[in-house]
Amino acid sequence: MQKGVATVAQLSGFDEIIDARTPAEFAEDHIPGAINLPVLDNHERIVVGTMYKQQSAFDARRLGGALVAANISRHMLAALQDKPKNWRPLIYCWRGGQRSGSFATWLRMVGWDACQLEGGYKAFRHHVIAEIARIVPTLALRIVCGPTGSAKTRVLEALAAQGAQVLDLEDLAAHKGSVLGALPDRPQPAQKRFETLLWDRLRRLDPARPVYVEAESRKIGLVFVPEPLILAMRQAPCVLIDATRDARLDFLVRDYAYLGDDVGALQDKLHRLREHQSRETLERWKSLAAAHALPELFAELIDQHYDPLYHRSQNHNYVNYADALRVDSADLSAAGVRELATRILAGAAG
Repeated sequence: MQKGVATVAQLSGFDEIIDARTPAEFAEDHIPGAINLPVLDNHERIVVGTMYKQQSAFDARRLGGALVAANISRHMLAALQDKPKNWRPLIYCWRGGQRSGSFATWLRMVGWDACQLEGGYKAFRHHVIAEIARIVPTLALRIVCGPTGSAKTRVLEALAAQGAQVLDLEDLAAHKGSVLGALPDRPQPAQKRFETLLWDRLRRLDPARPVYVEAESRKIGLVFVPEPLILAMRQAPCVLIDATRDARLDFLVRDYAYLGDDVGALQDKLHRLREHQSRETLERWKSLAAAHALPELFAELIDQHYDPLYHRSQNHNYVNYADALRVDSADLSAAGVRELATRILAGAAG
């Protein structure tokens, strides 16, 4: 390997990872732990790219060089001004080309042992996809099933609190999975970001111990579960939370209480069910939303939408569903969920 160049496999050997791409590229996805010190901002990159296509490569490089120099100078006088002599950073851009190369060259001229990531973010992206496919088959997945309102995510949290390994896909996706599942305070990540977060979690799991993960469809909100993982999940042993309808309804009213804060947004979400429900049903549900009658609304959603959908999908998608370890419950309060997790672990051990 040539001096001043590192590979994706060497990411952990640096004091800091610097993403030299634009803020927009960084927001879509980046190497975990990286900081964004762009050598061109969003607008500058567009201007230089347009000039390259419409005028000449020389004019674009002349302008780009000046902008890159100015931005690197700004970073040197701000974010990097207190770095010690033995500081060792890794810099990357999209393909490991001129943006990261220019930045690394400047830092090496100062005297820091700066390296450029070979292949840039593109190489890291290939690594993420390949590693997800490699790691997933090594894991002992256990699928937590149950109809909507069974507190599956809370059970995962309780399992984790009791020392179990958990893969919380809905937390990574910032979405609860259902048509009402968008979170009020967290936008969903881009698909690439979701996959990077997933890889970062997968690589920390111990293949020698079970990994509990909630049953999901291929799509969680706007992001897709990678094919190797969804296929492995559908072949894995299942744990079925068999909660009473009353317990589920009480849990839904508590867990989705924030939906009542924005009636218009709730009605918009309900409208997305127009391909599955009649106009009359949707109008009644929208009226219940307007009246803040969440218990009545969720009761109808359970009976007319969620449960029929669940019974169609689980038996079809999860091949070991019929042989699931069944754990019943009439209490999905915090204490009831903790007790469920304890029983699941006891049943799995048995």
